[in-house]
Amino acid sequence: MKSIRLFTAAISLMTLASCRPAAPTGENPLLGAWETPYGVPPFDKIEPAHFMPAFERAMSLHDAEIDAIVTNHDEPTFDNVIAAYDRSGQLLAQVGLVFGMLCEAESNEELRALQEQVMPLAAAHADKIGMNEALFAKVKSVYDRRGTFDLDADRSRLLEKTYRGFVRSGALLDAEQKERLKAINEELALLSVKFGANLLAENNGFVLELTAAELDGLPSNTRELAREKALEAGKSDKYFFTLHKPSLIPLLTYSKRRDLREKAYKAYLNRGNNGNEYDNKQIINDFIRLRTEKARLLGYPSYAAYAVDDQMARTPRAVYELLDEIWTPALERAKGELAEMEKLFKADHPKGEFASWDWWYYAEKLRKKNYALDEEMLTPYFSLENVQSGVFFLANRLYGITFRPVAVPVYHPDVTAYEVLDADESHLGVLYFDYFPREGKSQGAWCGNYVEQTYDGQGRRVAPVVSIVANFTRPTRSTPALLTLDETATLFHEFGHALHFLFHDVKYRGLSEVEGDFVELPSQVMENWAFEPEMLKQYAVHYRTNEVIPRHLVEKLRRSVLFNQGFQTTELIAAALADMDIHSAGDYEPFDVEEFGRRALNEKRGLIPQIEPRYRYPYFSHIFDGGYSAGYYFYTWAEVLDKDAFEAFRESGDLFDKRIAARFRRLLSRGGSEDGMTLYRTFRGKDPDKTAMLVARGLMERPAPAADSLAAGEVRAMPVAEPR
Repeated sequence: MKSIRLFTAAISLMTLASCRPAAPTGENPLLGAWETPYGVPPFDKIEPAHFMPAFERAMSLHDAEIDAIVTNHDEPTFDNVIAAYDRSGQLLAQVGLVFGMLCEAESNEELRALQEQVMPLAAAHADKIGMNEALFAKVKSVYDRRGTFDLDADRSRLLEKTYRGFVRSGALLDAEQKERLKAINEELALLSVKFGANLLAENNGFVLELTAAELDGLPSNTRELAREKALEAGKSDKYFFTLHKPSLIPLLTYSKRRDLREKAYKAYLNRGNNGNEYDNKQIINDFIRLRTEKARLLGYPSYAAYAVDDQMARTPRAVYELLDEIWTPALERAKGELAEMEKLFKADHPKGEFASWDWWYYAEKLRKKNYALDEEMLTPYFSLENVQSGVFFLANRLYGITFRPVAVPVYHPDVTAYEVLDADESHLGVLYFDYFPREGKSQGAWCGNYVEQTYDGQGRRVAPVVSIVANFTRPTRSTPALLTLDETATLFHEFGHALHFLFHDVKYRGLSEVEGDFVELPSQVMENWAFEPEMLKQYAVHYRTNEVIPRHLVEKLRRSVLFNQGFQTTELIAAALADMDIHSAGDYEPFDVEEFGRRALNEKRGLIPQIEPRYRYPYFSHIFDGGYSAGYYFYTWAEVLDKDAFEAFRESGDLFDKRIAARFRRLLSRGGSEDGMTLYRTFRGKDPDKTAMLVARGLMERPAPAADSLAAGEVRAMPVAEPR
């Protein structure tokens, strides 16, 4: 599963320590006007030492802006309180965006040291504002008299979100409780940095060194990548495999050496759980202790209840209802897949026991047996260049936008950039691509902003600067970057996030963010087009022969679309359940992290030992340093929406229907200006229906058309609450 990084901590920043690296001489590029093409960050001038003085200046300015609101003696109004608050901290947010994105994409020792100083103090600054009694009194005054103001829908929404944000930040607590909450938030901020640093060290710390005799079964492209990795380390007679997915997954999928598959997969599973200086188990205990205490302070029975209350789902019960409905049929389907693979396994290992590190290898053998299909025959049609052309083609067909390569400052030589032009050729934004793994980059794939869409003081739209960051298979000396099907889907996914940012047209910064369980709709919906025959003939072209992917391969892909879905769904839902479970306790007691996961999934829900949850707790970055705590269910909740949204295109008979695309773009442009369910209902004209998602996962048959689907019992509505 792809991951999108949420940099909320970096954007909410920051007060700073007096101890800092010496600032470089000359003007700080983070503070002045960016005299760069399209207003992109001046990466060619930014150094780590620029950040501390930039944050200091931005913090000082933010304090002054807040003080101006508090000391204004005029009667509190929307304009002099809510709108003024929304405008405050823009420089701080801008510096925080650049810092947060670079810490994920191009980290180094200096940036990591800065993070450890900055993040706890960042939390303190956010708390100082969120618990400012005089400021909240003015916000509450406007909120309590909201019926007396002539507010349009956007202003009403901003007022509501602003007031709720202060309450959720502890504005209603007494003085002693506020001090405790501040301390908790500072500790949580530091834990997040430590967790991420430990995981980065574990990812970079493992190398499996193989000889040529140990490569049996591995594709030539995989061998070449492993050899080039070894050559970088000066070992010409070795082949290096790492825990990065482009290296690990081919090893698990193709290596005939079961002992090597076991060694690599166990290393992957045990990240953050090795009893060394990078062990995350105590950090996880501290996270849960502090998050539980925070939720109780704020009046919630558990951290899950606190986290979900601000989302579309509203309650943990609604989340569990969705996950539990999927869990049982998914697990049963996975057991059926295992039974098929065990026949192949027993032929190779008559006395052996099928284990989790065998799944990829025998799933691939089963796919070859049942569908005469394997990834090795497909990857030549999915070069990175062609897949990128495919997403550009799709965006143009749906929305009329185009992409033009531009020369702008970048933070690494791997990075490329494009200007995005709207249908009328006006400037829509800038989009960076950063595709390949390296030591300073976190695992996974994500999309974020370097510059958010806003409006300036003259009412002009400030175009966003967006970046897609991934860890895809690198090119070799003899081949371009050839993507797996999963990597291909990932690019479509992250490109959907990018479109969401690029299409934003929101007047108030406080209305930019959508609910977390809405976030993945714009990204996941794009995946639905990736392997449709009409799309494949546009971009799936053999990198050597320029032959469009032949019809017989497309047909095999179509017939295999539900292959291994039991496994994929089970490991996904297992991770979401594990996340909800660990955040649902009303009281904290020290616990064994491994035992907790085993009881919750294997004993309580019957997860078979041949399947691991997608993430074990010690490396579950999404929920401990990625912004998805009690929120990994977001992907599944949004999948109901994305599959139902794609049905609108299917029902029209045109997968590139511009009228439907225009309605969907309006949904994307609104940001968080309305409740997510309201936005979706406006687009679709009805509540989302779970049927399309269950069919896509192979968990039910597609219903036959009925004159009255409600009477036929076909509609499976989500357990959604009305908008606030």
